[in-house]
Amino acid sequence: MRLVNLFLMMLLLSSTTLAYADDFAITTTAFLDAGILPVLYSCDGKDVSPEFAWTNPPAKTQSFVMILSDPDSPNGIYYHWIVYNIPASTTELTQGVTQLPAGALLGKNSKGNNGYNGPCPPKGSSHTYIFTLYALDTVLNLPAGADAKTVLNALKGHSLKQITMTAVYSRWLT
Repeated sequence: MRLVNLFLMMLLLSSTTLAYADDFAITTTAFLDAGILPVLYSCDGKDVSPEFAWTNPPAKTQSFVMILSDPDSPNGIYYHWIVYNIPASTTELTQGVTQLPAGALLGKNSKGNNGYNGPCPPKGSSHTYIFTLYALDTVLNLPAGADAKTVLNALKGHSLKQITMTAVYSRWLT
């Protein structure tokens, strides 16, 4: 009986592993998901984007979109980083990426810049930051510098899958 239970448990674990083997996944060495974002990636540090890598995008992926948002902003969602039309052959964005893959475009963030502006909550507060990677079945027909709302509207109906990583950043009173 113990052997049967052991066999069933091993079968269950192996099928669980196989079920997730094809899942679209994102990773970073910069922080743990739902962890604390290091100062390096904020307005208090070097204000550079973290590196990300992803695997197993859906089969019909034509491009990716990466958006960093702050839903805790008192004036509505604040967008810190928008990168769209990332080619389907791309599997990573390097830390502090300055040269995007050919065809990828930077969108205009809530600060009005085409690029990354890291977390910078008011002093004495903590905000949650969401990095979302979308796999799309198309390349968006948008010019460079489109804002987040324009990009999000354009990807409606084209998102095959999306994955997120979150981090918290706090600024202390000085």
